[in-house]
Amino acid sequence: MQAEKYSIKEWAKDERPREKLLSKSPIALSDSELLAILINSGTTDKSAVELSKELLRVADNNLNELAKLSVREFMKVKGIGEAKAVSIAAALELGRRRQFMKPLEKTIVNDSREVAGYLQTMLQDFRMEVFAVVFLNRANKINHFEIISQGGITGTVADPRIILKKALEEDAVNIILCHNHPSGNLQPSHADEELTSKIKEAAKYFDIKVMDHIIVSDEGYFSFADEGII
Repeated sequence: MQAEKYSIKEWAKDERPREKLLSKSPIALSDSELLAILINSGTTDKSAVELSKELLRVADNNLNELAKLSVREFMKVKGIGEAKAVSIAAALELGRRRQFMKPLEKTIVNDSREVAGYLQTMLQDFRMEVFAVVFLNRANKINHFEIISQGGITGTVADPRIILKKALEEDAVNIILCHNHPSGNLQPSHADEELTSKIKEAAKYFDIKVMDHIIVSDEGYFSFADEGII
């Protein structure tokens, strides 16, 4: 513990995070050491590694929870300014995008379970409710994914006009509506059912089919199509 009371530059060379990564590999570094590289420099009384450990404690030493924090929440840790917070947020977002690139590369969407897994990856870090749409071509290949709106803790509103305008821009033949329930409750509300019906009816005028509306949470998913309510 005493070693952390002075600058990282004074550490043994093979214990400094950057040098350790170069001489070994990223996998050899702890979470706090990897974060320290992003933070880059410490303060007059704390090294970058100490700041990293403090930041991880805010997230219960859980990277999944860390990814849910905002830039402003990162900055609540004394010594983490805007530039450091933005670097951390950008790195976490790159990791999230890498995670969902594999399902995105899957050429054909075959069932709700596949789509739900994709959506859980895409929406897992949002603590508010968001409404998104998966745009597919005639072969059910994913052309595009987009978050249409973000709401509060209890709900969000999606404008059918925006959804259909985007569907036409993406040359989508089929679309899958989706939103998350941060509370974990997967049951659709009456408002969810009404909105689904409204978008489905409007889409018919453009020969666009609403294939499903999927609600996801950390607990699992709910498919309107599987339940026969679309």
